[in-house]
Amino acid sequence: MGRAPPDHARIVIVGGGVVGSSIAYQLALAGEKDVVLLERGTLACGTSWHAAGLIMQLRGGHTTTEIASYNARFYPELEADTGIATGFKQNGTLAIGRNLDRVHEMQRRGSIAKSFDIETRMLTPSEVGALYPALDTKLVAGGMFIPGDGQLSPVDTVNALIKGAKMRGIRVFEETPVEGLQRLSGGEYRIEAPTHTITCEKLVLACGLWTRDLAAQLGARVPLFACEHMYVVTEAMDFVVPDLPVLRDTEGYTYMKEEAGKLLVGSFEPRGKALPVENLPSEPRFIEMQEDWDHFELPYSKAMQIIPELAQVGINKFMNGPESFTPDDLPCLGEAPGLPNCFIAAGLNSEGFEISPGISRALARWIIDGEPDMDLLDYDVARFHPFQTNRNYLQARVPESLGGIFEMPWPFKEHTTGRPARKSHLHDRLAANGACFGETAGWERPMWFASKGIAPKNEYSFFRPNWYEHTAHECRAARQAVVLMDISSFGKTLVQGRDACAFLQWMCVSNIQVPAGKLVYTHMLNSKGGIECDVTIDRLSEDCFMIYSSAGVHYRDLNWMQKHIASDQHVTLTDVTAAYSVLNLQGPKSRELLQSVTSTDLSGSAFPFLTAQEIEIGYAGIRAKRMTFIGELGWELQMPSEFVQDVYDIIIQAGGPFGLIQAGYHALEHLRCERAYREFGLDLAPDDTPFEAGLGFIVKMDKPGGFFGRDALLPQAGKTLNRRMVNFKLKDAEPALFHDELIWMNGEIVGYLSSGAYAFNLGSAVGMGYVRHPDGVTADLVNDAEFEIEIAGKLFPAEASLKPFLDPAGARVKM
Repeated sequence: MGRAPPDHARIVIVGGGVVGSSIAYQLALAGEKDVVLLERGTLACGTSWHAAGLIMQLRGGHTTTEIASYNARFYPELEADTGIATGFKQNGTLAIGRNLDRVHEMQRRGSIAKSFDIETRMLTPSEVGALYPALDTKLVAGGMFIPGDGQLSPVDTVNALIKGAKMRGIRVFEETPVEGLQRLSGGEYRIEAPTHTITCEKLVLACGLWTRDLAAQLGARVPLFACEHMYVVTEAMDFVVPDLPVLRDTEGYTYMKEEAGKLLVGSFEPRGKALPVENLPSEPRFIEMQEDWDHFELPYSKAMQIIPELAQVGINKFMNGPESFTPDDLPCLGEAPGLPNCFIAAGLNSEGFEISPGISRALARWIIDGEPDMDLLDYDVARFHPFQTNRNYLQARVPESLGGIFEMPWPFKEHTTGRPARKSHLHDRLAANGACFGETAGWERPMWFASKGIAPKNEYSFFRPNWYEHTAHECRAARQAVVLMDISSFGKTLVQGRDACAFLQWMCVSNIQVPAGKLVYTHMLNSKGGIECDVTIDRLSEDCFMIYSSAGVHYRDLNWMQKHIASDQHVTLTDVTAAYSVLNLQGPKSRELLQSVTSTDLSGSAFPFLTAQEIEIGYAGIRAKRMTFIGELGWELQMPSEFVQDVYDIIIQAGGPFGLIQAGYHALEHLRCERAYREFGLDLAPDDTPFEAGLGFIVKMDKPGGFFGRDALLPQAGKTLNRRMVNFKLKDAEPALFHDELIWMNGEIVGYLSSGAYAFNLGSAVGMGYVRHPDGVTADLVNDAEFEIEIAGKLFPAEASLKPFLDPAGARVKM
């Protein structure tokens, strides 16, 4: 552009595609002027130029829909602001289902749409045919039309974003490839280009599929890998008129849109084609890969099934371009762990134009304020574990990620690729006993145990999956006898040092100044009083603590603590998860069973609830912790991993007379929902406070020195809140609950379920969700109101309570 970048800028964005340009625009709208955007080629030349440009507002959950739904409001505002046409038109999206399961899934999404005033229309096959006459409706079981969806022109949109940013003072430099990144001792970042070097206070990496390798120069973990993403553009077809809706045939793996009188047919086939970066052309601009009809044959044959005319029309263009995907089909967004003020915005899984408006607005606030202003847990780049940047793992997983865009989102759907990555020391024993494994953060974990003669294989359903009867057996045993679970995958962080106690006292809402051997369930908060970490702490000694986290958020918790250690504090954090295995023994007969294999007095007076002691089983020394996540008498038995096989064998052998059976993580989920125990990432998130969650009893507002986030909680302490967690139990014994089902109170929508499960010990499904009411959510309101839960468009009456439906006084855990 004939100009050299400045030597310094407050914020530098690397990448001039839709993500980088959207962030630049949002920063400009927020008043940031000292911003530089660097693009190595020309704007949108990476992957944005070949995007299909589809715009959809609705996702499978409330938090992700909140991000996506902003697009339909944003793009008209962008055109009005800049005067540049983006090609945005709201011709609507028509999603079709070839079977009733898919129609049910659409109906569930239609319920979510009501929370955001997104218009949706469920259609019969004949109504689908009237809206899209070219379809063979004999293959259609139903459909859903979303009028506010549509499409746009990708390159024009990037140009509009850049103009809007430049109008407000943002400087943009094309033909400026970034070759090197370095973090300086003072905390700034140094960006090296062939002819220039620039430093900045805040760095944003929005480089698409190239982000992984560039971020690695700073030590950042960004698990991305490319796949070939294909579409074709047909010759002109008579039915393809400008207002033709975008068609989504997910069972056929295809989407179709109008393209100047022609039909663009793209796919998210069941298994994508991985593309290592080194196999990309040396010129990284406007990349087009070779046609691959062998790979595209399956989706295109499905397209010809649903639109027979396609069999008679020629192909004008075969486009094959690279797109980057993540291991879980969700973006990498936020501050890179261990790199203050280095932000990642990549891995949009071929949905950049759909969600860039929402994520760029959210990230702009994060960059400016230093923390998010909304729940971004699903997208937070800190969620990934170190092994997930492994190239072999990514190359195995991302083809499934591409297919996952259109795959049926079954409840508890498990990945099948990139496995096994991490196994507990009991894996082979559990497999021999019928375990059906699932995967979390790479850990192979038993989800349920098949009885003899039954294959441990999942058959998914929105109603009664095949593991229900097995999980029901495990859940009943947990309440009536005793169960054993391998929970070794839970994260374990050793916090040590002279200032360890003072650090945790400041970070946690509870009192951590307790005797050694005391267990403390607690939260760590952000500055707004929202919950960032949900952990249990075991004080081992004066200056040594063990913190237990859920496996999926362990590294996020570790990063949250690490970033808050002051420079003058003597505190070290060590991940010791793999060093220790944990057996979870739970149920009313757990004391009798455990007492039969150890000489330690396990009576209630000698071993109270929420305490830990050293005991012996066999030749192993064990840290026994009397705690529970299911609401029963029980112990978590932690030991060095090399001892766990013998301890497991001893307990299994001793368990027969006590009715011991093994249980999996499905049972854990159903049991904790029966007892209304909250789970981070579902019921607890950074925009929920402990008081709203009904967990105010753990908050010590008066502890000496206070705690981080206390000031934000002051307005809620001791007050009636207009947002509060409420427990629900369906009056109908048949339906199942999972999450995101709408809560109706006296005929109005007042919230949605954050989690739900069938309560086998109560005889119907239960759920938890935050209810809003302007006059406050009180026990009288909850007890007197009429509640219903909406499942896929149907309302089911429900009981409601601020207390758990099972053991509301908590007597069982203190036996």
